[in-house]
Amino acid sequence: MLGRFERGASGEAVVEYGDGTMRVIKPGSFVRCAVTGEAIPLDALRYWSATRQEAYASPEAAMKRLAETGRPD
Repeated sequence: MLGRFERGASGEAVVEYGDGTMRVIKPGSFVRCAVTGEAIPLDALRYWSATRQEAYASPEAAMKRLAETGRPD
């Protein structure tokens, strides 16, 4: 959930990804998918890797990254 300062922010956010949580370091309205480069609105962000500190636009993108690296998080 976004706080009152993050809601009006535009541009790319900087986010710290945790296990099941995320913390906005620099406010923005979106992050980029590490696989596709697609902009993901923060409100729609559901998939990320805490180990790699990467966001993914879809489960398919997350699985593609897993296949590329050959190892789980």
